[in-house]
Amino acid sequence: MNRSLRILASAVVFFIVLHRTAQAEITLHSLFSDNAVLQQGMKVPVWGTARDGEKVRVKFQKQTHSTTAKEGRWSVALKPLRAGGPFTLEVAGDNAIMRTNILVGEVWVCSGQSNMQWPLYNTENGAAAITNAADPMLRLFTVPHVHADEPQRDAKAGWVECVPDIVRAFSAVGYYFGRDLRKARKVPVGLIHSSWGGSPAETWTPRRFLEADPILKPSVDAHEQAVKDYPAALEQYKQQEPQLKKKHEEAVEKAKAEGKQPPKGPRPPGDPGQNPHRPAGLYNAMIAPLQPFAIRGAIWYQGESNAGRAWQYRALFPTMIRSWRETWGQGDFPFLFVQLAPYGASQPTPTGDSAWAELREAQLLTSQKLPKTAMAVITDAGECGDIHPQRKEPVGGRLTLAARVVAYGERLVHSGPTYDSMKITGDRVTLQFRHADRGLVAQGGDLRGFVIAGEDRKWVPARAEVQGNAVMVWSPDVSKPVAVRYGWADCPSVTLYNRQGLPASPFRTDDFPMITKPK
Repeated sequence: MNRSLRILASAVVFFIVLHRTAQAEITLHSLFSDNAVLQQGMKVPVWGTARDGEKVRVKFQKQTHSTTAKEGRWSVALKPLRAGGPFTLEVAGDNAIMRTNILVGEVWVCSGQSNMQWPLYNTENGAAAITNAADPMLRLFTVPHVHADEPQRDAKAGWVECVPDIVRAFSAVGYYFGRDLRKARKVPVGLIHSSWGGSPAETWTPRRFLEADPILKPSVDAHEQAVKDYPAALEQYKQQEPQLKKKHEEAVEKAKAEGKQPPKGPRPPGDPGQNPHRPAGLYNAMIAPLQPFAIRGAIWYQGESNAGRAWQYRALFPTMIRSWRETWGQGDFPFLFVQLAPYGASQPTPTGDSAWAELREAQLLTSQKLPKTAMAVITDAGECGDIHPQRKEPVGGRLTLAARVVAYGERLVHSGPTYDSMKITGDRVTLQFRHADRGLVAQGGDLRGFVIAGEDRKWVPARAEVQGNAVMVWSPDVSKPVAVRYGWADCPSVTLYNRQGLPASPFRTDDFPMITKPK
């Protein structure tokens, strides 16, 4: 064998050995980093990768579990753990891994769109909260912003202790929830933050669940058609680009002469196949990689991007929740969510129409239909002119209150009044409510936010009066009422609370056609 062939053979052997060595490297999923929090009181899956046939041993506290890697993956399940720590997690195969400063406590996923993503530093009283945020028993995990067409296996991040420099950019709602949960439960808490501003609920839902529902499948079909049409749309733009640029230059010169802001230039159409908010795109990349990590439950703040499709959201939102529960494999874990805050027009329209009110109704119906769900009403924590209200502390606090009841079985009132039934007597309507056993109150003066309609279905402002745990509604302009609505506006002004200080959910007693239902 000549010298060149010997060198080549040596190189081949070297790369074979290197490849086998790389294959032999046992790994842990990124959720099992230093500083992690593991869920107490239930089986805890632990998993990673290794070469096929590699023996893997996992040690945690007094438990030792062994398995053999198959198809490059391995998994064991720790028996239910007790809260405490810090502990060390050891994994051994052809190599060894040690993770330190591990806690056992309560783990929650925090997801949704921009109001969940909204950072602590940009909220009311955020500076004071950040200053006082240091807590070694509160841990944070932030899922990077990525999207994918197929379910991914890892999240490429790590756990960190809650300190001011880190938490300032963390989800404000998530932080306040975790802080208050720590106070209430007095155990370590881990928060997994996975949200993306502007995202609709369908991008957080597995594709097969969307395709299985005739109400939801059109979203998938529309995306597929847009992908097919994209090459032609791009080619058409390229052909028209010279003319579009010329028109833009003329518009810029005209704007300068008139002292106005120049218009933006023409841009090619975006590739729908790379749209981060495409159906299932964020579920695949930001939720699927978390499964089957043991969690207590999830908190969710989203809906703004679906507000024009509230009728569809009645099917979409429950489907999304069921899909997470099924794919996680933990059964019906608690799922707590925030009703949309007030935003937009402050007065009801003459026809009583409001797309945002219909979305809130879809959220309310979901809380009444699915087990182990609860909704935090925040009609008193919105801003008509800002879709991102700065008051996030009451949002996290009300989610914590819901968790204490739904997840931990505490005997508390966790919901404001919700409409139950009505009775019409002459020109008066008497409304009955759930979550009003101790009575109702009008906070800040008279009751506001009620409208009433007769047989002509024309809505007029109504007078309202608390009567114990009921409300009487009437108007001198309606002699024969048929329906009442409360808070039925994009940005309602409302004052009905229960005596525990929780606001009533907007509602309607009618089933008139929804403006968001396709014709």
